Amino acid sequence: MAEIDHIVVGARTLEEGAAWVEQHLGVRPEPGGAHEGVGTHNMLLGMGPECYLEVIAPDPGQPPPAHPRPFDLDDPSVRTRLESGPALLAYVARTTALDAVVARLGPSRIGEIRAMRRGDLSWRIAFPPQRQDLDNLIPPLIQWDGPRASERLRDSGCRLLAVEAEHPEADALRAALAALGLEEAVRVRRSPHARLLVHIRRPDGQEVTLSSG
Repeated sequence: MAEIDHIVVGARTLEEGAAWVEQHLGVRPEPGGAHEGVGTHNMLLGMGPECYLEVIAPDPGQPPPAHPRPFDLDDPSVRTRLESGPALLAYVARTTALDAVVARLGPSRIGEIRAMRRGDLSWRIAFPPQRQDLDNLIPPLIQWDGPRASERLRDSGCRLLAVEAEHPEADALRAALAALGLEEAVRVRRSPHARLLVHIRRPDGQEVTLSSG
């Protein structure tokens, strides 16, 4: 069974992303670091010991990576969208049995497993192939090797309340999430347009909804 690990906000630059998060949630994310060889870097906002928010952006200090940057950051439509400002892009689910899930469902659905690290944190992650992820509503799966990022972060006081997914093919999305053990973690609704909705309670008690569209 998988669990929500973190929420992903994309931005052209980390400064733009940090300012956007602070505007919406009332707190500023803390520095993360570079994903060497991937072409990205991040800032992080702790939302308790089990979940966090990640701001991710292309890292100008790295050469262009050999593979496309994660979360479709190199996709022309996403790049154009982020020119208008940071945006909620995706979420990532955590599992302790990544190899077993990929073996059961196949890399054509789950993706190839990639090893990554940042500083003394290391993990393996599988991104669903493009056009197999139902508009980023089927999350990448991550398995941490040792401590999780959320365990290292200062608690911002924000809390994840709910994750919702809207899609024209709601039944297909619901089945795909159930295969990952996420049927209770993500509420699915049928809608003409695909959209991810994340509900967060700020430290001041106000509830905020971030939307991918």
